[in-house]
Amino acid sequence: MKFIKSVFKTMKDTTWPTKKEAVSDTATVISTAVMFAVFFAIVDFLVQWAVGLIA
Repeated sequence: MKFIKSVFKTMKDTTWPTKKEAVSDTATVISTAVMFAVFFAIVDFLVQWAVGLIA
């Protein structure tokens, strides 16, 4: 029974982000993922170009 009471207490203490916070956090995650994708695409292109010069 202690576990069940603890779960209910934890659920009461849990706070969810507001819609504004959720949208902001989602935009941050998406923009960061896009920036990393572009960065790695550029690095990949440069490495392929450099290997092409060597070979």
